[in-house]
Amino acid sequence: MTDIVNKTYKNIKSMRIRGALDIAISASNTLGKVVTSDAKNTTQLLRIIKRAGKKLKSARPTAISLPNAVNYILYIADKNGHLELDEFRRKLLGDIDKFIDEQKSALDRIAEIGSNLIEEDDLILTHCNSDTVDTLIKRAWDDGKKVEVICTETRPRYQGHITARELSSYGIPTTLIVDSAAHLVMKELKIDKVIVGADTIYASGDMINKIGTSQIAICAKELDIDFIVAVESIKFSPQSLLGSRVEIEERDPSEVIKPGKLPRVKILNPAFDITHADYIDVFVTEFGVIPPEAVYSLLREKFGWELEI
Repeated sequence: MTDIVNKTYKNIKSMRIRGALDIAISASNTLGKVVTSDAKNTTQLLRIIKRAGKKLKSARPTAISLPNAVNYILYIADKNGHLELDEFRRKLLGDIDKFIDEQKSALDRIAEIGSNLIEEDDLILTHCNSDTVDTLIKRAWDDGKKVEVICTETRPRYQGHITARELSSYGIPTTLIVDSAAHLVMKELKIDKVIVGADTIYASGDMINKIGTSQIAICAKELDIDFIVAVESIKFSPQSLLGSRVEIEERDPSEVIKPGKLPRVKILNPAFDITHADYIDVFVTEFGVIPPEAVYSLLREKFGWELEI
């Protein structure tokens, strides 16, 4: 069972498994497999599950969906720790399956809600790759709205190429630009909306997303362009209610430049940045469209189990 956990850990850390929702579902599925581990009793199995959860949570420090998913499963496990081993396994596996189904349905619900914010002939700019954003735009297209999309490359890992490929293969007119062209394109082509995903949402309404997002948000504010964040509630940080901040992941410099090519130059490769709430118009969640000011209330309502409030 250790091999299964280590494999998922490595796949998340190396970004073979990427996207906050996919990370959460993968970790949940792995914990589901851990539940079937050999154990003499419930207490022993709980220890095994908790060790696996701790390992999985350490894979990516910034994507809050990972600890949220693991912590929820550990919470359910602790809650049912009084059950006999077979009943404990049956109950926990059922709860994990239900949790995964809820995450998948959240994606469809956000697409349904968010597509209503898109208008005919909208020119949309997006950054990085988000299954949530892709699904939302496809839903608007299926509804007959003839939109066009501008995708940034999103260096250094070029996740924007994934978005461009995904949307263009769906038949949606798509243009790829270098990241540094964002302001020019937003101004000259008169972008109607910016729609991005997110990795973490703080109680303050600030959000963490792929590096470069905050610059695009500032440009959108200056140009009076709507800046919309499509995000599942699992990406909201309950611990931010208590003042906790997540670590901004610093990735290997080799993603930016080949080792040794500039031997006397220090390479910084932060994977994410923070966009302040002032630059965000709305969040589209599975519970509806909310302004940044409403995040605090949503967190208290949906994550009271973790904070015991």
